[in-house]
Amino acid sequence: MEKLVNQFIRLANAFDVEGTLALFTPDAVIEDVSVGSAFAGIEGIRRYLEQFFVGYSTTSKLMSLEQPHNLVALARVDFTGTFGHEIGSLRIQANAAGLIERIDADLE
Repeated sequence: MEKLVNQFIRLANAFDVEGTLALFTPDAVIEDVSVGSAFAGIEGIRRYLEQFFVGYSTTSKLMSLEQPHNLVALARVDFTGTFGHEIGSLRIQANAAGLIERIDADLE
């Protein structure tokens, strides 16, 4: 999971939308409480990445990582972009093939 989380952050920081999307299952979901929406499927996740990462020039830095289950990671992340600075959490769930099935995101 640590490798997958680091790869997600690295690709998102590079604004590599296609590379980031390749880390997700076709029916994956990102639910972001801080924006009050869920983004389902590859096209939904594409919109999320383009709006909140590319659109806000977001750079993420992993602050801590816990792994309560071999397919679940809890990441605390420092986000900086044109919106300013925020600390948030990502609960990332993967499948047995190592692809992201779900991310639950929130800001502190």
